[in-house]
Amino acid sequence: MIDPDWNDDEKLIEALRAAFAAADDVPAAFVDAGKAAFAWRTIDAELAALTYDSAQQPPAAFAVRSESAMLRSLTFASDGWTVELELTPDAVLGQLDPPEDGSVTARGDGGTLVSADIDELGFFVLGPPPTVPYRLVCTLRSGTTILTGWITP
Repeated sequence: MIDPDWNDDEKLIEALRAAFAAADDVPAAFVDAGKAAFAWRTIDAELAALTYDSAQQPPAAFAVRSESAMLRSLTFASDGWTVELELTPDAVLGQLDPPEDGSVTARGDGGTLVSADIDELGFFVLGPPPTVPYRLVCTLRSGTTILTGWITP
């Protein structure tokens, strides 16, 4: 039996338009699955955990200094790798130990913030420093990827 409302061409066209629009919407489960799959992109990376942060030093440790420095030192370590950082107002200075050349990228929630080369001595300079939370991804010539913990400026 035919629905009497379908005798009107405008209603039929509107129903078809709504059906096509619903077909174009991506189900939320698909979006969630895509995000979960993207999170696995760094599964093979060496995860470097924060082992030292000069900002966490007790104030008494600074009492012996006559002037304060405008930098923050961080050390990240993983099995076999160390990433030493100095955060200055103008740049992020870093060195890998053991040294190896490659590239380094600061990534935030929105993607790549700034990138630079790592020289054969393991040194790199990222500038200007990110102003939002970020983590470093070091991609080395040997194929190793090192991923630091999050850094909050």
